[in-house]
Amino acid sequence: MSEYFPTIPAFQYEGPGSTNPFAFRHYNADEVIGGKTMSEHLRFGAAYWHVMRNELGDPFGAGTALMPWDDGSESLQNALNRIPVFFEFLEKSQIDYYCFHDRDISPEGATLTETHKNLDRIVQELEKFQNETGKKLLWGTACLFSHPRYAQGAATSPQADVFAYGASQIKHALEATHRLGGEGYTFWGGREGYATLLNTDMKRELDHLAAMLHLAVDHAKKIGYTGQFYIEPKPREPSTHQYDSDSAACLNFLREYDLLDHFKLNIETNHATLAGHTMEHELDVAIGANALGSIDANRGDELIGWDTDQFPTNVYDTTQVMLRVLGMGGFTTGGLNFDAKRRRESHEPEDLFHAHIGGMDAFARGLKIAHKIAEDGRMSAFVSERYASYDSGIGAEIAAGSTSLDALDAHAQSIKAPQLPSGRQEMLENIINDYLV
Repeated sequence: MSEYFPTIPAFQYEGPGSTNPFAFRHYNADEVIGGKTMSEHLRFGAAYWHVMRNELGDPFGAGTALMPWDDGSESLQNALNRIPVFFEFLEKSQIDYYCFHDRDISPEGATLTETHKNLDRIVQELEKFQNETGKKLLWGTACLFSHPRYAQGAATSPQADVFAYGASQIKHALEATHRLGGEGYTFWGGREGYATLLNTDMKRELDHLAAMLHLAVDHAKKIGYTGQFYIEPKPREPSTHQYDSDSAACLNFLREYDLLDHFKLNIETNHATLAGHTMEHELDVAIGANALGSIDANRGDELIGWDTDQFPTNVYDTTQVMLRVLGMGGFTTGGLNFDAKRRRESHEPEDLFHAHIGGMDAFARGLKIAHKIAEDGRMSAFVSERYASYDSGIGAEIAAGSTSLDALDAHAQSIKAPQLPSGRQEMLENIINDYLV
């Protein structure tokens, strides 16, 4: 494989004392923690749209990214030229998985038929590089938000022909994901929402969105695709309101439309922030419904009101994430996909590597700390004890649904007024801080 990053060595683990900017200090892929290697626990993925396509523009300025392998065209040949660059990046950074939108990897053609033909050619090339390198597809998806035809939604568009166009795109993206052995397929409804309710029939739009998802489930069965379907929550931006606004809204939608057996959630940290939640909240809601499938690993900036997609570097946050992943028994599907981009000022190719090293090390530290906290057991024991009154007596009857308001009224009148014990928040925060240090 030719070298597109000739000055970048393949990353190695050198330990916490290393000052080598191209070495891991904490991520040691083969290190065993709790019976699994780090690579098995973390299942890192790289986002094709950020690594290969993000020009690092913002609402106030043009892109700054230096990509000498890219001629800037939307030609099929330029799309083919990017693929060996991307796989060299995966090889050197020790990332085993990747994710894509169909339009990231393959250009639009003059007709929809030509567009699908372009995708088939790109998939053929991706399949070749996967076979040569052993890299795998974590999940694929269709980009149903960038083209002007989707300005008013795809599945929720008021125009049936736009719905059909989106369905065609989903069909071919799903088939491409299947051919590449993708372990999942994601729906992110960036335009599935509204700008104003003055011109919106919300009930019809939600019905149509559910219809599209049922069509995808049916087509997966038809072609023999057994990967996991995901919905990725996000509350707003670009729409004023998106129907997949947070974990709870997604789960309610899936239950209402009889889709919960077919979908799990792909949770993103920056989207949790935009929803006014913490990442821990969004994960706990999903885990409570046995619906956490995968995670987009990034962070936002609380001072900026949009999706900044920064690389995760806060070890407190990665510890909280990994406490929950370990608590549910680890990933049974999905992984940690770096849906994150460099800052506009970090425009040189080597910055791609610095960014991913930092994110991988931050999650490796979070994994090690979370495992120690779990083994210590004090935090989980405290939470269990806090709810112990529901394990027997009247509490057990409440939990089992075997009591009544009359019985509870009689019980309440027979006891002294309850005295609440402390929630010990600061003590628990101190335990986490002890392990962070």
